[in-house]
Amino acid sequence: QVLFALNQTLLQHESLRAGSLQAPYTTEDLIKHYNCGDLNAVIFNHDTSQVPNFINTTLPPHEQVTAQEIDSYFRQELIYKRNERMGKRVMTLLKENTDKSFFFAFGAGHFLGNNTVIDVLRQAGFEVEHTPPGQPI
Repeated sequence: QVLFALNQTLLQHESLRAGSLQAPYTTEDLIKHYNCGDLNAVIFNHDTSQVPNFINTTLPPHEQVTAQEIDSYFRQELIYKRNERMGKRVMTLLKENTDKSFFFAFGAGHFLGNNTVIDVLRQAGFEVEHTPPGQPI
Protein backbone atom coordinates (compact mmCIF):
# COMPACT_ATOMS: atom_id res chain seq x y z
CA GLN A 1 0.00 0.00 0.00
CA VAL A 2 2.85 2.37 0.76
CA LEU A 3 4.44 1.74 -2.64
CA PHE A 4 1.06 2.14 -4.33
CA ALA A 5 0.45 5.45 -2.51
CA LEU A 6 3.91 6.76 -3.38
CA ASN A 7 3.57 5.78 -7.04
CA GLN A 8 0.11 7.36 -7.34
CA THR A 9 1.33 10.55 -5.65
CA LEU A 10 4.31 10.78 -8.02
CA LEU A 11 2.07 10.13 -11.05
CA GLN A 12 -0.30 12.90 -9.95
CA HIS A 13 2.55 15.36 -9.45
CA GLU A 14 4.01 14.46 -12.85
CA SER A 15 0.60 15.01 -14.45
CA LEU A 16 0.22 18.37 -12.71
CA ARG A 17 3.68 19.43 -13.83
CA ALA A 18 3.01 18.32 -17.41
CA GLY A 19 -0.33 20.18 -17.46
CA SER A 20 -2.44 17.09 -18.17
CA LEU A 21 -4.04 17.34 -14.72
CA GLN A 22 -5.26 20.53 -13.07
CA ALA A 23 -5.57 21.09 -9.33
CA PRO A 24 -9.16 21.85 -8.24
CA TYR A 25 -7.98 24.99 -6.42
CA THR A 26 -4.82 26.98 -5.89
CA THR A 27 -3.01 27.83 -2.69
CA GLU A 28 -4.18 31.41 -3.23
CA ASP A 29 -7.83 30.20 -3.30
CA LEU A 30 -7.30 28.38 -0.01
CA ILE A 31 -5.72 31.45 1.62
CA LYS A 32 -8.47 33.77 0.36
CA HIS A 33 -11.31 31.62 1.73
CA TYR A 34 -9.47 30.98 4.99
CA ASN A 35 -8.76 34.69 5.57
CA CYS A 36 -12.38 35.57 4.83
CA GLY A 37 -13.58 32.98 7.33
CA ASP A 38 -15.47 31.24 4.53
CA LEU A 39 -15.06 27.75 5.94
CA ASN A 40 -18.20 26.62 4.08
CA ALA A 41 -16.43 27.16 0.75
CA VAL A 42 -16.19 24.13 -1.53
CA ILE A 43 -12.47 23.87 -0.77
CA PHE A 44 -13.08 23.29 2.94
CA ASN A 45 -15.86 20.74 2.45
CA HIS A 46 -13.59 17.94 1.20
CA ASP A 47 -12.09 15.67 3.84
CA THR A 48 -9.27 14.59 1.58
CA SER A 49 -8.28 17.92 0.03
CA GLN A 50 -5.10 17.82 2.06
CA VAL A 51 -4.01 14.34 0.98
CA PRO A 52 -3.51 12.99 -2.54
CA ASN A 53 -6.59 11.55 -4.20
CA PHE A 54 -5.78 7.91 -4.93
CA ILE A 55 -9.24 6.94 -6.16
CA ASN A 56 -9.05 6.93 -9.92
CA THR A 57 -11.55 5.29 -12.29
CA THR A 58 -8.78 4.34 -14.71
CA LEU A 59 -7.19 2.00 -12.17
CA PRO A 60 -7.74 -1.76 -12.45
CA PRO A 61 -10.37 -3.05 -9.99
CA HIS A 62 -7.85 -4.54 -7.52
CA GLU A 63 -5.98 -1.22 -7.41
CA GLN A 64 -9.26 0.69 -6.92
CA VAL A 65 -9.81 -1.38 -3.76
CA THR A 66 -6.30 -0.50 -2.56
CA ALA A 67 -6.93 3.17 -3.35
CA GLN A 68 -10.19 3.12 -1.34
CA GLU A 69 -8.47 1.46 1.62
CA ILE A 70 -5.69 4.05 1.62
CA ASP A 71 -8.16 6.93 1.25
CA SER A 72 -10.21 5.63 4.22
CA TYR A 73 -7.07 5.18 6.29
CA PHE A 74 -5.85 8.72 5.55
CA ARG A 75 -9.24 10.23 6.31
CA GLN A 76 -9.49 8.42 9.64
CA GLU A 77 -5.88 8.61 10.84
CA LEU A 78 -4.60 11.86 9.38
CA ILE A 79 -7.74 13.95 9.54
CA TYR A 80 -10.42 12.79 12.00
CA LYS A 81 -8.16 11.44 14.75
CA ARG A 82 -5.73 14.32 14.43
CA ASN A 83 -8.50 16.91 14.76
CA GLU A 84 -9.93 15.05 17.76
CA ARG A 85 -6.52 15.12 19.48
CA MET A 86 -6.05 18.82 18.74
CA GLY A 87 -9.55 19.65 19.99
CA LYS A 88 -9.01 17.69 23.21
CA ARG A 89 -5.71 19.52 23.84
CA VAL A 90 -7.48 22.86 23.45
CA MET A 91 -10.30 21.76 25.77
CA THR A 92 -7.84 20.57 28.42
CA LEU A 93 -6.00 23.90 28.39
CA LEU A 94 -9.25 25.85 28.63
CA LYS A 95 -10.71 23.71 31.43
CA GLU A 96 -7.50 23.68 33.49
CA ASN A 97 -6.98 27.45 33.14
CA THR A 98 -10.41 29.04 33.44
CA ASP A 99 -8.89 32.30 34.67
CA LYS A 100 -6.79 32.80 31.52
CA SER A 101 -7.48 33.88 27.96
CA PHE A 102 -6.12 31.93 25.03
CA PHE A 103 -5.53 32.46 21.34
CA PHE A 104 -5.27 29.31 19.22
CA ALA A 105 -4.11 29.30 15.62
CA PHE A 106 -4.31 26.23 13.40
CA GLY A 107 -3.23 25.46 9.87
CA ALA A 108 -5.94 25.42 7.23
CA GLY A 109 -5.90 21.61 7.17
CA HIS A 110 -7.59 21.57 10.56
CA PHE A 111 -10.66 23.25 9.03
CA LEU A 112 -11.17 20.95 6.03
CA GLY A 113 -14.23 18.76 5.63
CA ASN A 114 -16.11 17.14 8.47
CA ASN A 115 -14.99 16.59 12.06
CA THR A 116 -12.75 19.66 12.08
CA VAL A 117 -11.14 21.02 15.24
CA ILE A 118 -13.94 23.60 15.30
CA ASP A 119 -16.56 20.82 15.07
CA VAL A 120 -14.91 18.95 17.96
CA LEU A 121 -14.95 22.06 20.15
CA ARG A 122 -18.50 23.10 19.25
CA GLN A 123 -19.80 19.58 19.91
CA ALA A 124 -18.24 19.86 23.38
CA GLY A 125 -20.19 23.09 23.98
CA PHE A 126 -17.48 25.66 23.28
CA GLU A 127 -18.13 28.83 21.31
CA VAL A 128 -15.62 29.36 18.51
CA GLU A 129 -15.24 32.71 16.77
CA HIS A 130 -13.30 33.54 13.60
CA THR A 131 -11.14 36.67 13.72
CA PRO A 132 -10.53 38.10 10.25
CA PRO A 133 -7.12 39.49 9.30
CA GLY A 134 -6.53 42.99 10.59
CA GLN A 135 -9.27 42.83 13.21
CA PRO A 136 -8.07 43.39 16.78
CA ILE A 137 -8.51 40.49 19.16
